[in-house]
Amino acid sequence: MVEVKRVVKLITEQRVIDKPSEVEGFPMRSWSIEIFLLDESGNEIPATIFEKATYKLHPSFKNPTQEGPPAVIKSAPFRIAEEGWGEFDMEIVLTGVEKGGDHTMQHDLNFQKERYEAKHTMVFKNPKPGLMQALKESGPVPGEENGLKKKGKHEDDVAKKRKRGGQNVDMEKLADGLQKLQEDDLLQVVQMVHDNKSPETYTKNDVEQGEFHVDLYTLPDHLVKMLWEFTTSKVEV
Repeated sequence: MVEVKRVVKLITEQRVIDKPSEVEGFPMRSWSIEIFLLDESGNEIPATIFEKATYKLHPSFKNPTQEGPPAVIKSAPFRIAEEGWGEFDMEIVLTGVEKGGDHTMQHDLNFQKERYEAKHTMVFKNPKPGLMQALKESGPVPGEENGLKKKGKHEDDVAKKRKRGGQNVDMEKLADGLQKLQEDDLLQVVQMVHDNKSPETYTKNDVEQGEFHVDLYTLPDHLVKMLWEFTTSKVEV
């Protein structure tokens, strides 16, 4: 099972407003909530991994301003803005994009501070490709280090292999040249690969078909140079 974790930040702001309150001693207030993701460095970024936020308000909110109740907000930062006199606990449901499921959190709406933050960790299990792509924008995902990041390193290695000892080693030309070699020369190439390959080298010996396969991009630098010099001495590339 693939699991990806992300930290969600809720920012709540509130202030007293000049409107009559239904309850004496409890002034009317304007309050709002916004939802963000935190990246690897703890920076706020848009929570685009969610398609909507559903705020389950107190029953006293008979006609909330956002499609309610419950109030449903469909675009980041999923801001809800309301007015009221009382504090209450609310349930907020975040729905992931690409059928990413519902993620529920409890939020304490209180008036102790004019601005306060709350963080919640969300876990996405077996996210679909669309959601996985969205998750990549906020941090690493399982398999990335063995896939995308490793691919970048592989490309760097390939670039390095194209230049050695003042020569330009064109891997495609090397591959074409190897195919032009005579059988006796090819046997020497196979022996050179066996004698000089590294643990990362990929080879496959198909005995039934009489074929030997090697991934040139997995060969160590010195072996690529040897093959290039040997091949160019035998055929024109």
